[in-house]
Amino acid sequence: MKKKFTLGLAMVLVVTWGIAQVKPSKPNIVFILADDLGYGDVGCYGQEKIETPHIDQLARQGMRFTQFYAGATVCAPSRSSLLTGQHTGHTFIRGNKEVQPEGQYPLADSVQTFAQLLQQSGYRTGAFGKWGLGMVGTSGAPDKKGFDRFFGYNCQRQSHRYYPTHLWDNDRKVELEGNDLAQKATYAPQVIQQKALEFIEQNKDRPFFAFIPVVLPHAELQGPDDAHYRRYKGQFEEHPHKGQDYGPNATAGGYASIADPRATFAGMVSRLDGYVGEVLAKLDELGLSENTLVIFSSDNGPHKEGGADPDFFNSSGGLRGYKRDLYEGGIRVPFIVRWPGQVTPDSQSDFNGAFWDIVPTLVAVAGLERPRYTDGISFLPTLMGKADQQEQHPYLYWEFHELGGRQAIRSGKWKAIRLNARTTRPVTELYDLESDPRETTDLAADHPDVVTQLEAYMSRAHRESEVFPFQSRKAE
Repeated sequence: MKKKFTLGLAMVLVVTWGIAQVKPSKPNIVFILADDLGYGDVGCYGQEKIETPHIDQLARQGMRFTQFYAGATVCAPSRSSLLTGQHTGHTFIRGNKEVQPEGQYPLADSVQTFAQLLQQSGYRTGAFGKWGLGMVGTSGAPDKKGFDRFFGYNCQRQSHRYYPTHLWDNDRKVELEGNDLAQKATYAPQVIQQKALEFIEQNKDRPFFAFIPVVLPHAELQGPDDAHYRRYKGQFEEHPHKGQDYGPNATAGGYASIADPRATFAGMVSRLDGYVGEVLAKLDELGLSENTLVIFSSDNGPHKEGGADPDFFNSSGGLRGYKRDLYEGGIRVPFIVRWPGQVTPDSQSDFNGAFWDIVPTLVAVAGLERPRYTDGISFLPTLMGKADQQEQHPYLYWEFHELGGRQAIRSGKWKAIRLNARTTRPVTELYDLESDPRETTDLAADHPDVVTQLEAYMSRAHRESEVFPFQSRKAE
């Protein structure tokens, strides 16, 4: 009897030891990307008029970055920077360039995204929301750039409407019942959200990457009359916005009129927060939270279109500028990472990072080699609480091709912004972000040596593109 007991105990110990030696599977990755959400639009970054309990909870459970930047100050190049790991001086898509009858200029065949790397290493990959980097059937379509499943708006112009005529399920056009730009029946973000949750459920038993580029709270200002909206209805003094209403003359790219734009915008941010909560709840329900890295961010600063009022909500968080600016308010974004057991809860980082750092970081998380083409650096040491081992950027670079052309460099505490950069009369401003984070005092005349150095960085960072030329304007 004693022998049997001893043998049985030994077997239990062997089995237990064996289980302990099994390496956990590759972590799942969920990346929720808001659209035109400002640095100050959520509670954990200072918002006082709109409640965002789920995003705030995510910050308490993970790390909140205070000086993280989008890839660009408008949608398409920011997303290109995110997926390719290159800043706007190098990434393939550098502007919002329309292609008729639907879609934007596509990523080239030669462009590799980190979704392709994850896909090749065994991850099931899905994207749910707004794409804007190449129409169905082109080299930039989601299924050509690393996504097994795409559902949502392929064209960002179509995404101006929250009650569009159709969405896309991979290469299949999905007509939305009751929506004809004259009537509003099916609210597209809710349909997309359900597909994202289904994807997580369907892939619970294997590593997955869920990219959820939500269209909220991008204009137009529209939404159902639900609890999110009713929470704010009648709470603010309103200034009605006159736009292009649903009806016989409506176009896909218009913005509808809205009687109470402030309450509607607040409801849209609240609804975005609710969607984040649903994703987190789904991970909990499936027992996936402990092995899932969750990132929440926004593609650029707050917009002013469609009746939006970023000044009323302090959407830029006290920073200067909005969408289309290279001042801090146009490019600094909320950035939160939760990874239980790896990232210290309720922690904060002032690491100077940007969207092009996401590629080297996530491939490192997945155990893959760093891509050779990236401008980014992995901030995994920061996530793991090893800030003393964190590599730092010599500079961060942005360019914007509209409004005369704009360039910006951040190097340490210094920020240089060159206006009218595509003309023969560019002007460079200089700010000390440590003492003047709101960029109120131009110090260019006081520090010409710093200006010269940062302008040299600008020249070094920019590589001319045939598709999105920048320097050629100067010769016109």
